[in-house]
Amino acid sequence: MSGMMGAGLAHAFAVTVAEAQVSAEILTGPRNPLAAPWAAWKAAFLDDNGRVIDQLQQGASHSESQGYGLLLAALFADAPVFDSIYRWTEANLAVRSDALLAWRWLPDGTGRVPDSNNASDGDLFYAWALVIRGQRDAMPELLDRASAIAQALVAKCIVPAPDGSGRLLFAPAARGFDRDGSRIINPSYYMPRAMREVARATGASNLAVCASDGETIMAELASLGLMPDWIQIGENGISPVKDMSDRNGYEAVRVALFLSWSGNAAHPAVERQARAYSLAKDSAAVPPGLYPVVMDRFTGRVLESSDSVGYGAVAAMVGCASRSEIGSAIPFFQTSGQPYYPATLHLMTLIAQVLSLPECVPI
Repeated sequence: MSGMMGAGLAHAFAVTVAEAQVSAEILTGPRNPLAAPWAAWKAAFLDDNGRVIDQLQQGASHSESQGYGLLLAALFADAPVFDSIYRWTEANLAVRSDALLAWRWLPDGTGRVPDSNNASDGDLFYAWALVIRGQRDAMPELLDRASAIAQALVAKCIVPAPDGSGRLLFAPAARGFDRDGSRIINPSYYMPRAMREVARATGASNLAVCASDGETIMAELASLGLMPDWIQIGENGISPVKDMSDRNGYEAVRVALFLSWSGNAAHPAVERQARAYSLAKDSAAVPPGLYPVVMDRFTGRVLESSDSVGYGAVAAMVGCASRSEIGSAIPFFQTSGQPYYPATLHLMTLIAQVLSLPECVPI
């Protein structure tokens, strides 16, 4: 009996992997439905040297933006763009003594990397992109680089929770996020699918453990309200961080997107976020043409809205992901009037829909 069950599980896993490969191939073939959005994103935010530019942040580039860009290039099998982003990032942000990236590069002045601290989400997405390209194109040097990053993340950014739970936390950086015996975390830095795929490819198994622990923590947070931008965990449990946002804002908007993309659309944080978006819409709390971005995490009251359509794309997909219906109101991709960050979330939303939520096809 156990042998039969083992064979059945192996077959089910093989089918799942095959389906994932077929799904991913949609984005790399001649009929890629997102070819035009990808071309528009490159034209708007990527320079000829492979630097992803965030104009609203002093024209800076971040390990986050470079990691996001490298992931997009990997998913779309755009080898020339992948190579240019990789070369620029290695030359300008890989300046630490370990395998992690410095978190920010500024275009002006002599101190273009004023702070060598890393950002763990940028490192994670960068490693994930290296895994995708390295495995697909049989490039062991990329897998070696991903493995070095993964091992450094485990060594420097995965830490035990101080509450005695035995859980592992994904620290936002190698330093600077310990406070009075508490550990500060950003729930949007957790991308479970990336953490598990990088762990599987590199052997850095604590990344996968940390992903599961993070999903548990987010479920506990969802039992109280919406996801916060920042939160701390101490001996006595979870509490806000002084002088840091615990609103459901520009950081936390990524949580439900990343959970849904990871195949966990049934997570309580997704359902809670979808309900808040729906209530905001039904109550006319946001004027036409604007989208809720910052909300009180306990009441759902809209505190700030934006005309960047990427935030509306996330809300539409999250709403669909929490329902058992076909079709979503994800708007057409555009870069006109939309800065790097919401535009990138918009393109990621479309990718998540294709790869993980086929029922949420835009209508």
